[in-house]
Amino acid sequence: MDLNELADDVIAGRPVTPEEALAVLRLPDAETLALVAAAGRVRRHHFGTTMKVNYLINLKSGLCPEDCFYCSQRLGSQADILKYRWLRNEDAVAAAKAGIAGGAKRVCLVASGRGPSNRDVDKVAEIIGEIKAEHPDVEICACLGQLREGQPERLAAAGADAYNHNLNTAESHYDNICTTHSYQDRTETVQHAREHGLSACSGLIAGMGESDEQLVEVAFALREIGADSVPVNFLMPFDGTPLAGHADLSPQRCLRILAMMRFVHPDSEVRVAAGREQHLRSLQPLSLEICNSLFLGDYLTSEGQAGAKDLAMISDCGFTVLGQEETSPEVDVRPVIRNRGVGTPEPANA
Repeated sequence: MDLNELADDVIAGRPVTPEEALAVLRLPDAETLALVAAAGRVRRHHFGTTMKVNYLINLKSGLCPEDCFYCSQRLGSQADILKYRWLRNEDAVAAAKAGIAGGAKRVCLVASGRGPSNRDVDKVAEIIGEIKAEHPDVEICACLGQLREGQPERLAAAGADAYNHNLNTAESHYDNICTTHSYQDRTETVQHAREHGLSACSGLIAGMGESDEQLVEVAFALREIGADSVPVNFLMPFDGTPLAGHADLSPQRCLRILAMMRFVHPDSEVRVAAGREQHLRSLQPLSLEICNSLFLGDYLTSEGQAGAKDLAMISDCGFTVLGQEETSPEVDVRPVIRNRGVGTPEPANA
């Protein structure tokens, strides 16, 4: 495979084929750096040297009735995580401000569960309104599970810009990672949100026993549903979940997955997400050559790299934080809420 020719074709607007994507995944380790350089040309063509910073806020942790095998918040999980109902609005807004101070262009508001009640949506809408009132240019992405009629419109009216609902894996592999809802439930939620004016944020988790062909399958499915933002997660095999100890991902393998996603989604926001620290290890900076987006600091139930180290990595690699090209904030954005367990419990039927 001529990687420079492939990059030229993608930059010129030719979509890659599934066969080419599969060939990228199967390149030997010795060609990984050449692959990163080729994918980096596509990334720089569309996004230059900017890096979009995203910040997660876990509004409700654990206590989920779904059985997603990879998730520390799943039904029956024995993972050692904090569990709380809902954060107070003021705590959520304070966390958002901390992330924004560290350079976050997008704030992601996440709550565990199958899907929100109308009361839950109203609560999130209030939080969105408070954040937007002070930071109108910051994007808000909600991630609340499956949406019912009228709920995406309510979020959009409050100022939400995007909705996250990951496909997570290929349709052909889905029954191996979840039984309480279907792959179709997920695609329908993404489509429902898009139909009501919310940008589609949807990605995958690699390392859950899927084949190369299934990684390609989900990559093209994400293209088919029109994902504008594509988070690429690497399985964090939490103790106390069915996939504990399951992931077998080398840094080179992770870079090939990211490069394949960049070729399939050349002008989409490809985000290196959860698990990058664990699996990319010392090659983590190379992911920035491929991806134009990352999460700052911690994830939903696990610690990530310190926010200040993320910002230093961006700068050291010659990239600039999107929206702050003229400044270089040096803010150590650690988990403002998650590791403090702040939250006001609500009744189980709220």
